[in-house]
Amino acid sequence: MNAPRSLTEGSISRGLLRFALPILYANVLQSLNGSVNSIWVGRYLGEAALTATSNANTVMFLLIGAAFGIAMAATILIGQCIGANDLKEAKRVVGTSATFFAAISVFMAIAGLVLCEPLLIAMKTPADSLPLAVAYMRVIFLALPCLYMYAFVMSVLRGAGDSKTPFYFMLLSVAIDIALNPVFIFGWGPIPKFGIAGSALATFVAQAVSLTALVNHLYRRRHLLVLHKDELKHLRVDWAIVGTLVKKGIPMSAQMLVISLSAVLMIALVNRFGVETTAAFGAAMQLWNYIQMPAFAVGMGVSAMAAQNVGARKWERVKSIARVGVVYSVLLTGSIVLVIEILDTHAFRLFLPEGSEALRLATHLNRVVTWSFMFFGVSMVLFGVVRATGAVMAPLFVLTISLLVVRFPVAEAFLDKYQADAIWWSFPISSALSAVLAVLYYKYGGWRTARMAGGPAQPVAAPSPEGS
Repeated sequence: MNAPRSLTEGSISRGLLRFALPILYANVLQSLNGSVNSIWVGRYLGEAALTATSNANTVMFLLIGAAFGIAMAATILIGQCIGANDLKEAKRVVGTSATFFAAISVFMAIAGLVLCEPLLIAMKTPADSLPLAVAYMRVIFLALPCLYMYAFVMSVLRGAGDSKTPFYFMLLSVAIDIALNPVFIFGWGPIPKFGIAGSALATFVAQAVSLTALVNHLYRRRHLLVLHKDELKHLRVDWAIVGTLVKKGIPMSAQMLVISLSAVLMIALVNRFGVETTAAFGAAMQLWNYIQMPAFAVGMGVSAMAAQNVGARKWERVKSIARVGVVYSVLLTGSIVLVIEILDTHAFRLFLPEGSEALRLATHLNRVVTWSFMFFGVSMVLFGVVRATGAVMAPLFVLTISLLVVRFPVAEAFLDKYQADAIWWSFPISSALSAVLAVLYYKYGGWRTARMAGGPAQPVAAPSPEGS
């Protein structure tokens, strides 16, 4: 029987690296998958199709973000239970979370099918791209319950200290998706040509197959957190756990929604400058996904590791986890920024036709924005640490200020004077502000005394911020 892996002992630097790297690899695989799909769409279906997927994926991220917090709250609860060596409570969290998460996924799928076209219209999606974007999104939303449950199972495993198994099955999913994309887009033998909807259909099939294989694998290996016949009672909703998931999950979902809403607002500004600028922005976002991967991976790693150490009441290790995480995030993000700067226009030629005006625009905006993602990385790591205790409101406040109160208004205020450059420069300005506010809250905020209701009891007196 596979036992959860403890993250409360041993070297923090080695342990965090070993835990975070599979998360990073999985995120890179996801981005690679999206990039390969964009290559097929952009180079063979045209700029209007690439613009359609850019707009559609922004909305998709918005709705997926709505359920992110529930999964993250469950991860933190499970991590704290594992750290406190309370496996019975961990299974109760898994059962209730699975039922609750499945219900949310169905609701969000229905909401997405109803709202996708109005949202795309509100974003001022170019008229020649709108029908393509709607066709793409309808297939994706049909697959949403499968996508959600796949992400949920991966989150549970990471909360239990296992980041390698999610990576292996992400590898399977990406391989299937990449293989099926050209088949479903262009047709092959008895398989009809689906066009842009074929790209979404390939994702649907890949996620469904990988989810089924992952669940079967966990039962074959008798993972300690799977529910057997005599434990199916845990699937009944425990409203105390649901209360914790909602109370702590909604602010974390709201963080993703703030990021997504900011992206929607920004792409609405970009759309004002036409298909070429939007295509350039879409191509740049493909590369930005890779740049942000280390920050998200290390942030998820420190959150899971810190949660277990909070459950075990090892506060000195929590402090060290934050310090090591920031160093890793800056180094990894900076390395990717350097590689992309060296590649320059060669990277964008994967997504945009040679000689296209969008190619020049993409190179320019990329040089303005990329370096600011190191600030973003600092924020994500510190947010990951503080939310491991149940402190979820401060990260939401910081993101709201930097992305909605600063980024979008600054871009819009200077749009007439500086044109699209106002949009590009709003990114480093808001990212720097977010990092400063995150550091201040980590140093002086009250996150050390926060608690996940229903989770393991925390110390009566947590360490003071001095020396953190």
